[in-house]
Amino acid sequence: MPATAFHRSAMVALASALLSLPAWATSAGGAAHVPAVWVPRHIQFVYMGFTTHYSCDGLRDKIRHMLWKLGARHLKVREEPCSSPMGRPGPFPGVRVSMQVLVPAAQAGKGGKSAPKVQAHWHTVVLAPSNTGFDEGGDCELIGQFKRSFLPLFATRDIRYHTTCIPHQVTLSTYLSAEVLAPDHPAAKRS
Repeated sequence: MPATAFHRSAMVALASALLSLPAWATSAGGAAHVPAVWVPRHIQFVYMGFTTHYSCDGLRDKIRHMLWKLGARHLKVREEPCSSPMGRPGPFPGVRVSMQVLVPAAQAGKGGKSAPKVQAHWHTVVLAPSNTGFDEGGDCELIGQFKRSFLPLFATRDIRYHTTCIPHQVTLSTYLSAEVLAPDHPAAKRS
């Protein structure tokens, strides 16, 4: 069979297979729909790092921003414990977080089984791009601790993390990304 005839028959077979998929199996981006529910999550986090010291409100803002990027809703981030004066870096600043995150309905547990379901899809969120500037270069310890403490609270897959983080040195090559669930309809995302 000539090469063009082979390519044409392969394209026809592929098109037939795609057309036979049920409508719910793909979204506009080609990602599978996942029935999901919003579940509550709570955590108290204390940052312990050598390279960069954060004020309580500075840590609060960084954590809030990363959780917002991951799609948390009803997000409340409070400074706690906080031993340094407002606006000054402290040795062990902390935050208390209350939020809701999307998880697949099949993994929701007892409390999530009765929650209203939303259609969701997986999408990639980059929390720390590897080409950060000098200002973000000191965040490598925070990024590592965020990965260990906060990512397990979300339904994630394909977590990519690499760093050359060395205490007391600014690191310009920390990278963290993960696929998380996002609602198909933006109105269902956050309130």
